[in-house]
Amino acid sequence: METLFNVLIPLALLAVTATLGWGIYSLYRGGEYARSRSNKLMRLRVALQAVAIIILVIAFWWRKQTVG
Repeated sequence: METLFNVLIPLALLAVTATLGWGIYSLYRGGEYARSRSNKLMRLRVALQAVAIIILVIAFWWRKQTVG
């Protein structure tokens, strides 16, 4: 299970970072592109951050249960 967390945590962080970068690019590009995507990208980033935090909490809980 620990190997699973070693894969999931970096993937979740990469997804959040990629979405943040895409959002910044959208703002930089501006115009209709930004108008149509900014809010969607922000909601996606917040959802991915929530998933990343949940994965981290479960990983810490799992580690505490198996070590102690």
